[in-house]
Amino acid sequence: MSPGQRPFPTNQTTQHADDPRVVRPLRVGGLLPLTTIDYPGELAAVVFCQGCGWRCRYCHNPSLLDPHAATSLTWGDVAAFLDRRVGLLDAVVFSGGEPTVQQGLEAAIAEVKARGFKVGLHTAGAVPGRLAQILPHLDWIALDIKGLPESYPTITGVTHAGRAAWESLALLLDAKIELEVRTTLMPGCTSEDVGKLARRLSRAGVKRYAIQACDTAHALDPGLEPSGIPFAQLVRDVDASSFTSLILRHP
Repeated sequence: MSPGQRPFPTNQTTQHADDPRVVRPLRVGGLLPLTTIDYPGELAAVVFCQGCGWRCRYCHNPSLLDPHAATSLTWGDVAAFLDRRVGLLDAVVFSGGEPTVQQGLEAAIAEVKARGFKVGLHTAGAVPGRLAQILPHLDWIALDIKGLPESYPTITGVTHAGRAAWESLALLLDAKIELEVRTTLMPGCTSEDVGKLARRLSRAGVKRYAIQACDTAHALDPGLEPSGIPFAQLVRDVDASSFTSLILRHP
């Protein structure tokens, strides 16, 4: 998901489930027509993809989780919008939700590329196989690493989510694509947790790392309370010299 951005609201009624034998057009949950922060150095639009298999407690766009929710936008609407923005925008970012859960993502990326835009992706690395398929067509990626692999079940509610995310990280580091790794600090984590994660990411080869404060006001879990630990204290064990770029995003 995009930091600090929320999609245009959509109608959340239910439609029929997809036939797995058919590659459906990309399901769109929202559109941000212009942003200067979601693709570094580029004027971009953000397409919020509908659906995610994880249930992260701090998710700030829960309306995008249901893959079968009907929305007021279609991929055709987005394509028509992009036709009008050729020469005005530099890039299109696919965010979510989790874009890689959709089979239609690859075709949508191809359409964006055909219009001359760069393509960015915000992903949690939930589907490494599909990420590998679309990787040759991507220009920039922001990968959400939520914690060490063993912490993922508590954060996402999915047993093997950590394995998928860290497999995706290895894939992207091997590919040497332009990459930003992001971590949102869920309440309950400690400075020791954050320092340990940062050290492991540095050893893995991460160069650009962003650490983000958690916005509990819009979280999926209504019982999630703000951390009582100041952000500066949580990141005190992170060695900035271990990264080419260390970004701290907090109020």
